[in-house]
Amino acid sequence: MARSLRIQYPGAFYHITCRGNERKKVFLNDDDRHRFIVLLAESLETYQVVLYAYTLMTNHFHLLVQTVRANLSEFMRRFNICYTGWFNYHHGRCGHLYQGRYKAFLIDADNYLLELSRYLHLNYVRASKLGSLDYERRWQYVKAYHWSSLPGYLNKKDVVDFIDYDMVLSMVGGRRSYRAFMADGLKHDVDSPFNDLKKGLILGDDNFVARVKSEYVETGSLRDQPSYRGLMAEVIEPDFVIGCVANGLGINKERLLVRFGNGIARGIVSELLYRYSSLTQREIGRLLGGIDYSAVNKLRFRLQKKMAHDKKIAGHYAKAENKIQKALSNVEI
Repeated sequence: MARSLRIQYPGAFYHITCRGNERKKVFLNDDDRHRFIVLLAESLETYQVVLYAYTLMTNHFHLLVQTVRANLSEFMRRFNICYTGWFNYHHGRCGHLYQGRYKAFLIDADNYLLELSRYLHLNYVRASKLGSLDYERRWQYVKAYHWSSLPGYLNKKDVVDFIDYDMVLSMVGGRRSYRAFMADGLKHDVDSPFNDLKKGLILGDDNFVARVKSEYVETGSLRDQPSYRGLMAEVIEPDFVIGCVANGLGINKERLLVRFGNGIARGIVSELLYRYSSLTQREIGRLLGGIDYSAVNKLRFRLQKKMAHDKKIAGHYAKAENKIQKALSNVEI
């Protein structure tokens, strides 16, 4: 039987989930959960994997990670073997603990990391009988649940050194804002981000999927060594995108690249560079005067909110995007 596709490249983000064999429990007590976390922390350090969020349920777990070295398979193989061995030894059992291979979904972190962290942290009340309780009681249960990364996101005193909180918190504006973000998601029962899943394994927009095609894709079977193939994605040069925006707004290009320039114009540039030039938010930030990825994320977020209520701003965006799409239509395939 062929193995499921694995997409691996340096810096990739993943949502990982692993369920117990025949949906049986993978944690029988708190000793199991504690050992799981100890082994997880050791594996993260060994394979230089960054953990942003986790949640332990009775018969499965969720991880939100980034692989600096494109080594997801090695990391998960070592970690799952170690925990299975410990669990079997301490509970006098043998055989498989998990139901097949773990599931790993490639994530467009710029657009989904924040939302996925909330999805994981709310899993405790969403995937249990607690889901039938009113909002206030569910919120109390969420805050009291210790077997997830949420405590460190809500309170600085609960921070642990094997989780990177900064990236997610920077996307929403700190712990107080993250607490409100969590409460709002629970109160309004927000949709699962996995409704946007592409091709069964990628959580990102069409532009992200196109960019992924230019990275290495791991395929193969249990008998074969991994093979790789690179596919070229169509992109528009950043300078052309910047020129389209400047032309649409009737301003000088240099004004778009000044660190404290026009926020609306820079938001339009940021959004179009992200969509059409295959640039990450970090790369966009370097172009726009050396700002960081969180500042770029805010520019894009504020632009979307303003376009929803301001037809003039939406018109400027549409004019610049039309020029870019016209350029794309003239590219020979």
